[in-house]
Amino acid sequence: MLPNKTISELDFGPAGSVDASLSERARGLVGSEILKIAGEIRAMVAAGKPVCNLTVGDFNPGYFPIPPALLEAVHGAYAAGETNYPPSDGILTLRQAVAEFTAREFGVKYPVASVVIASGARPVLYGAYRCVLDPGDTVVYPAPSWNNNHYSWLSSANGICVHTDVEHGFLPTLADLRPHLAKAHLLVLNTPLNPSGTVMDPKVTAAIAQAVAEENEKRTKAGAKHLFLLFDQVYGSLTFGARKHEHPAALVPECAPWVITVDGISKSLAATGLRVGWVLAAPEVSARMRDYLGHVGAWAPRPEQVAVAKFLQNTAAVDAFRREMDARVRERLESLYEGFSALRSQGLPVRCVEPQGAIYLSLQIDVVGKSHDGTRIAGNEAIRKLLLDHAGLAVVPFQAFGLADETGWFRLSVGAVTHDEIAQMFPRVKALLARLR
Repeated sequence: MLPNKTISELDFGPAGSVDASLSERARGLVGSEILKIAGEIRAMVAAGKPVCNLTVGDFNPGYFPIPPALLEAVHGAYAAGETNYPPSDGILTLRQAVAEFTAREFGVKYPVASVVIASGARPVLYGAYRCVLDPGDTVVYPAPSWNNNHYSWLSSANGICVHTDVEHGFLPTLADLRPHLAKAHLLVLNTPLNPSGTVMDPKVTAAIAQAVAEENEKRTKAGAKHLFLLFDQVYGSLTFGARKHEHPAALVPECAPWVITVDGISKSLAATGLRVGWVLAAPEVSARMRDYLGHVGAWAPRPEQVAVAKFLQNTAAVDAFRREMDARVRERLESLYEGFSALRSQGLPVRCVEPQGAIYLSLQIDVVGKSHDGTRIAGNEAIRKLLLDHAGLAVVPFQAFGLADETGWFRLSVGAVTHDEIAQMFPRVKALLARLR
């Protein structure tokens, strides 16, 4: 800095004057509802108020650390100087390890050319939208589901949101989807599902995959653009009880050219911050996604890629970690389920879906139309605020996942909460619900 130089505070003009000149896509995009809620929770915690925070789809490393062998491999990769750019599609050893892992776990054998590594599952999901859809093309997705409404907007696509219900675990059936398939260019499915924590029945997965294959057989004969199935299985290893996760191409091999699979280590290894995800698809699709993601620099850090490649090849360590982690996730989910079921048995207006997978529980607080201190409860946002302000329970309404219905359904996430916090929350919720009229 030059001596005696005056530093002036910059003036950016009247509020809104710059924003008005930005793109329509940027100005029309709705920000993350979950991040807004997080700000309220931080303020309460800073004020010393008790909060059972069930909002974040993340893991507190104090409760869910990454596998020790993976941590050791990360340290080793940095120490070995693995700090330069990785290849745009990922280092070869990791791509090979991912192909082998997928064959071992899900019974589908992809060639290495099908695998592209990225900085988590999120850029892969968005990249699939951009590589498949032209402006005005149709994408079909269920609600509730994660970010599909936002990705549709960003892609200038015609989004068709298919309503689901609790009777089917908030997962779509073929009957729900079939009316839209003939005009669709992309169908998006996620199982186990964020936000509901439910797992698609393999029979339903097979029926949908078969319908995609049959639709594309017609389009091949007509010389028309095909229908792709974007299959998000990032929670695929987290299933409980008799529930089983199946890959659509394992059930219906003829759909393989049109399936774009999203996966990664963020949930299965509690490694959200390491940012290693991948896509598996027909090599022609993967090549386009490699180029697209390469232009925006969405590759995973090289040291983490080296470490994950080493860890995935250690099948004993992978299996041991997942048994332990899955048990701890399931214990927390079952504590929530049993606690709210007990409140329901006492006549309070709650119900939830038995945990099936992922790190989430679906909870309904059925109090729309009731009153608290003389104020009528109008919808999910009012319920959310009541739970937070008067019971120290932080949850995310299904509106954050594209569901419009004000029916009191919320996502509860267990990756950043202790058993004690869960236990201490129930008396507060019970007292609140008892006051409603």
